Amino acid sequence: MSSHFIFLLISILFVFDFLWEQLLDYLNFKRIPDQLPQEAKGIYTEEKYQASVAYLRDKDRFGFISTTFGFVLSAIMLFAGGFGWLDAYLRLYVSNPIVLSLVFFGIVFLASDVLGLPLQLYSTFVIEEKHGFNKTSLKTFFLDKLKGYVLGVVIGGAVGYLFLWLVLSMGAYFWLIFWGIATVLVLCLNMFYTSLILPLFNKLTPLEEGGLKSAIETYCQKEGFPGTKVFVIDGSKRSTKANAFFSGLGSQKKVVLYDTLIKNHSTEELVAVLAHEVGHYKKKHIVQGFAASILQMGLMLFILSLFVFNPALSEALGGKQLSIHLNLIAFGLLISPVSMVSGLIMNLVSRKNEFEADDFAKMTYSGQELATALKKLSVDNLSQLTPHPLYVFFHYSHPPVLERLKRL
Repeated sequence: MSSHFIFLLISILFVFDFLWEQLLDYLNFKRIPDQLPQEAKGIYTEEKYQASVAYLRDKDRFGFISTTFGFVLSAIMLFAGGFGWLDAYLRLYVSNPIVLSLVFFGIVFLASDVLGLPLQLYSTFVIEEKHGFNKTSLKTFFLDKLKGYVLGVVIGGAVGYLFLWLVLSMGAYFWLIFWGIATVLVLCLNMFYTSLILPLFNKLTPLEEGGLKSAIETYCQKEGFPGTKVFVIDGSKRSTKANAFFSGLGSQKKVVLYDTLIKNHSTEELVAVLAHEVGHYKKKHIVQGFAASILQMGLMLFILSLFVFNPALSEALGGKQLSIHLNLIAFGLLISPVSMVSGLIMNLVSRKNEFEADDFAKMTYSGQELATALKKLSVDNLSQLTPHPLYVFFHYSHPPVLERLKRL
């Protein structure tokens, strides 16, 4: 394929992706009813429902502005040859190809993040603040940014250097070696995320002795899930929104409950939420998800190996010679249809798994308590009760709450 044809294909996919996402967002926006739906009565009060409508509409309008802003910036870089210009400029000062690629991506990421900073601040300190969710201070916001940058440089830089070294050293077979290394890294991240990474941003404390801990231990013992470590995360440091998640494998498995979740729910509801998380583990969803992500990564790396050494991709982005970093950007744009299909499959499986975990909680503890917890979470987070089916199909990893309640 010629560089002109590749540029045309990239342009079509780039514009189509934006327009398609805008269509989905618009359809979802129009699905927000002005009045409390009949099926939602008993979940929301009229006053609380109107608060959710106001929040969802503010968030969706802002989402349109922020995605359009990102699209315009990317379009300028793509259609005005910005990527090629930056590559040519950096080559005047950097000769090492690995360092060149790392500096290139570092500048692109930093510029994108800095330009988007006003939008990030507005989202947190205006929209989330206006609707009573934000608890983040400016100090915490910028500390999170700084820590993210440090992690990006240390971890991202190390992994990026290794990847680029393998590409340049091993040729077309780089993908097999990097796939193996990346599998080990992802496994370690799954096992030790809550022990090594999460504490850099949040405080994790073991669940204190009391009725809740006793109820959890009793349930776990009954279900053959002894030794489960339950931690509380200070989610209220940043938001009033609540959540819970399961992390780790084997002896490193942990259940993490947000302090906002504990504050707003009864012991029975919390054990039901925990039972849902245990259901994911018992049904092998954690292992299945890990295996699926590894297979997906292997497929993407193999396809990348077919493109990464093609100079026509670099030329399509305005480069004057083969540049691995330009080819990676071009590949990311060209592979979007495959990414969309794989994302659809992952979401379908994820929604099925959520129903199975709900069923597990219902059978082993209480469907009624889980339903009550889901209702409270929906109200507290001002969730959308009636999302558009097409939006759900493409974007939801969890079934809409009304479907989950009906199933329960």
